[in-house]
Amino acid sequence: LPMKANAAGSAIDLQACHEMMRGGSKSFFAASRVLPTRVRAPAAALYAFCRVADDAIDLCDDKPAALLDLRQRLDAVYAGLPRPLVADRALACVVRQVGIPRVLLDALLEGFAWDAEGRQYETLEDLHDYAARVAGTVGAMMSMVMATCTPSALARACELGLAMQLTNIARDVGEDARAGRLFLPRQWLREAGIDPDSWLRDPVFSPALASVVQRLLEAADTLYRRAEAGVAELPRDCRPAIQSARLVYAEIGRVVQAAGHDSVNHRAVVPARRKLALMAQACTAMVMSPACSNALGADTSPVPAVRYLV
Repeated sequence: LPMKANAAGSAIDLQACHEMMRGGSKSFFAASRVLPTRVRAPAAALYAFCRVADDAIDLCDDKPAALLDLRQRLDAVYAGLPRPLVADRALACVVRQVGIPRVLLDALLEGFAWDAEGRQYETLEDLHDYAARVAGTVGAMMSMVMATCTPSALARACELGLAMQLTNIARDVGEDARAGRLFLPRQWLREAGIDPDSWLRDPVFSPALASVVQRLLEAADTLYRRAEAGVAELPRDCRPAIQSARLVYAEIGRVVQAAGHDSVNHRAVVPARRKLALMAQACTAMVMSPACSNALGADTSPVPAVRYLV
């Protein structure tokens, strides 16, 4: 009876995580629907903890205290005694079943700590370091959930996380600026004739800013092409979902581009019909043949920012 009760409780927690994903990220939720059942539940659990942790930092005035609390919650998860919180119990289940290394979740929290302290990003490489923590870690954990842990697969999964984070940044330039945050490489802004701090005090769109957003999307596209090579390493029934996520997220960049790279006054949204078309394209391509890409050439090593995760 206790075992049945535990199983029932886990199912309820995982369903709650699934609903959290439905309400939090339409792109991730859409792609998750193509995942096989054995992967969909732990993927939702990972999403839920990442979402809850991010909100715990963003919505708390005492950010150091919030970070300490999150680290203590992880201590409890890895001790097998999670707090009576849906996301924590679900994460503990995934950690136990999959063996997620603590270092990946510690790196995620380090990225949130960088947010809390208002860290500045001078170069694209600096931004890669941040994205590796808040998104590359998620890619690595998802690869593990799909039982694909070769160095090359983990590298490509981390790079897909980086690509998605750069897309997020390009999409949310105005929203971030109005919250007092700037993630565009400051070096690039100065090269375009924009003083980063002055612009942050008065965030307006301009052709110069558009050129910086365009550069960032081009950097993301390079990573999306690298990540495609890793899809073929996944189990066959997992490939359509990951390819769907890759295509849908890259499409956000295309919407930003169609708006003249103005993500100050507009927030790019991929219409539901277009998402469905991209998902159908991904499913067809993955059934017919696994992903392949020549983007890597002879260089299959991870980009520097994610090497420590691989």
